[in-house]
Amino acid sequence: MTESRPPRGSVNAPIAEGFWPLDPAVAFLNHGSFGSCPRPVLEFQRELRERLERQPVKFFVRDLEELLDAARARLAAFVGSAPDDLVFVPNATSGINAVLRSLLPTFKPGDELLTASHAYRAVRQTMLYVAELSGAKVVDAPVPFPLASPDEVTEAIARAITPRTKLLVIDHITSPTGLIFPVEAIIKVCKERGLPVLIDGAHSPGQLDLDLETLGADYYVGNCHKWLFAPKGAALLWVAKEHQPKMHPTVISHFLGGGYQTEFAWTGTLDNTAFLSVPAGIAFHQKLAAVGSATYTRELTLRGREMISAALGVPVASPDEMIGNLATIPLPGSLDASDESVQRLHDTLFDRYHIEIPTMQAGGKLCVRFSSQVYNEMSELERLREALLEVVGSGRI
Repeated sequence: MTESRPPRGSVNAPIAEGFWPLDPAVAFLNHGSFGSCPRPVLEFQRELRERLERQPVKFFVRDLEELLDAARARLAAFVGSAPDDLVFVPNATSGINAVLRSLLPTFKPGDELLTASHAYRAVRQTMLYVAELSGAKVVDAPVPFPLASPDEVTEAIARAITPRTKLLVIDHITSPTGLIFPVEAIIKVCKERGLPVLIDGAHSPGQLDLDLETLGADYYVGNCHKWLFAPKGAALLWVAKEHQPKMHPTVISHFLGGGYQTEFAWTGTLDNTAFLSVPAGIAFHQKLAAVGSATYTRELTLRGREMISAALGVPVASPDEMIGNLATIPLPGSLDASDESVQRLHDTLFDRYHIEIPTMQAGGKLCVRFSSQVYNEMSELERLREALLEVVGSGRI
């Protein structure tokens, strides 16, 4: 991701209209949670489903392996991977589970599994589950928010590594705070200490340029159904070659012992059409990229967070270089950041103002996180600004 601000230009008009089946009455500023699949990709998936149902046995027994190989090869080329190092999983959480539960026999009482305080809850819960079974413990490196530099992340991780640390699980783009972590620098620190790294890249495919072969991680997971426009239930797991023999899917089926690719390719009957539609998502993504989607969405994000932060009287929460298509804004003052207030703010913004946006607590502050996609426009962020000013001013939260 470039560290400089995109050229100033108009960010008022979406650059791709008519492709999404979104409710026009709602300002949908939450692409980051589940994505929204465009109509051409949904149509591609529908045709695959019809093909499956016309001849299910032929589809699963005779056609599926070749179809999956082709889709996997296309995705591998997009993310900078050898095809044999990458497998499909339903979502990033499934990939995280596959790695952590495959590594479970290697963890012992007293071992430490390290993550950062910005970790996604489902990932941290999986770490806690594995730690409980093995007698290890989860350690959270305290990364501040707001923060002034990506170096604060690397330094916090480095300080938290001990001789007992056996694995680092770190976000590429954080879910609650929307920050691009300096994973290259973090991996370098870990490699110097012989510490393997599992990266939760749930938001990365389609939002960041990836080259998994050269990144240096040991394990990488990423969703394709967010920023890469695939249907729901499509994600990737990448594993460095030296670790593949000990990797197993969370669902064990017929081919246990058959090897990394074979085991993950069949975990029982499921609708594989989301995996097979990933190339259609990539094609759609590349068409948008050709007309400037990356510049449009990032400029919208940077302009929007500047505008809203200034209106609320709060500083921007991170340097521009740590921002892609997500921005989390802490609300001003000492507002209650309890679970009840987080839910109340979400419900108020949706019920009263028809704005779909996640709310959360981060850094001890009540926050909102907005996403910028090509169907969004500045007027929706202005609508969010006015809603937040009214809500904060009224004291309803």
